[in-house]
Amino acid sequence: MTTLLRGRGWARTHPLAVDAALASAVLVCMVVGSFVEPYGEHGPTWGTRTPDAPSLLLMALGALALVFRRRAPWAVLAATCAAALVELLTGEPRAPVVMCAVIALFTVAATTDRSTTWRIGVVTMTGLTGVAMLRGPLPWYAQENLGIFAWTGMAAAAGDAVRSRRAFVNAIRERAERAERTREEEARRRVAEERLRIARDLHDVVAHHIALVNVQAGVAAHVMDKRPDQAKEALSHVRDASRSALGELRATVGLLRQTGDPEAPTEPAPGLHRLDELVETFRNAGLPVEVALGQIGLDLPAAADLAAFRIIQEALTNVQKHAGPGAKAEVSVVRVGPNVEVTVIDDGPGHDKADDEKHDEKHDEKHDEKHDEKHVGGGHGLIGMRERVTALGGSCSAGPRYGGGFRVHAILPVTTAKGGTA
Repeated sequence: MTTLLRGRGWARTHPLAVDAALASAVLVCMVVGSFVEPYGEHGPTWGTRTPDAPSLLLMALGALALVFRRRAPWAVLAATCAAALVELLTGEPRAPVVMCAVIALFTVAATTDRSTTWRIGVVTMTGLTGVAMLRGPLPWYAQENLGIFAWTGMAAAAGDAVRSRRAFVNAIRERAERAERTREEEARRRVAEERLRIARDLHDVVAHHIALVNVQAGVAAHVMDKRPDQAKEALSHVRDASRSALGELRATVGLLRQTGDPEAPTEPAPGLHRLDELVETFRNAGLPVEVALGQIGLDLPAAADLAAFRIIQEALTNVQKHAGPGAKAEVSVVRVGPNVEVTVIDDGPGHDKADDEKHDEKHDEKHDEKHDEKHVGGGHGLIGMRERVTALGGSCSAGPRYGGGFRVHAILPVTTAKGGTA
């Protein structure tokens, strides 16, 4: 089966070679048939007649024309019919040059529409058969003349059947492709509609309940000193509104979760206040880590705090996995003006002797993507680092150090454009 499929594939890519082989086979059949006497005493006999030179030339020309039957089917049909007519009018004994016209008619019928096929088929059948009966070397009632009529008719019918089958297969393939495109478009449309609905629900929940919380909090602040009972009532409304908002948000976000997803964590989001705990886990795993923590202040925004923690976590994970035995890591977090700069460096040579090449390869984006699911932070390697930093408006660079090792450097903005704490 594999050989057959390979042969079909080769035939599709080399049509001229296939037609040349077909023309050679037809030429052999015509030459052999011209040496056979069909009306011997004991049936067809071999070698009792010999075709003349013009007949051999016409057979060669007809076979040569068949090589180009797919490129110019109408021209080939005209040429082969002309050769057959010349042989019918002058040949003695007659050679079966009409075989070329039969194959050419089949090719035309397989490449044109049905009405054209039957028109050209009728013209070819009646023309060749009429000339053979009226002017051919054999009596008009000879079986060879009826054979011309039958073979040309069958060639036209077979070509039309092949064309119909190809059209049917192409229609089925087109419908399947259209159905596949329709399913994909429908899936994308439904996803877009679902996203729009969820976004609309989130907007309604947040807008309504946060507005209510804001109003009640303002009321509580206004009457806190003079009417504490009303302040308590307002704060109760704030609590109820926030609880309702959290419940609706949880229900809406739950629509995005897949069956079997782990439950959402309930502990507070990690930050630099847990840096010592994070570093200790790597030290216990055998990775020496030195930490230099500058005066970053207590006003670090939650997003920047989380991003800094995840960057350090991802970088140290890469050091532990890829830097090789005996590697050491240094972590630095300092406040520089309106930014926090996070730097993680190591001096590891990597696992192979080709330090720069292998170490760079170990820390490239593709390698980190491959190990995404295994990283503690659940990020996407270097891509995840850059995405976190870019989302905050900062910058992140990572690459091999001069002299060996690897360096990750991130700049996280922590103040707004007006200079206030973000």
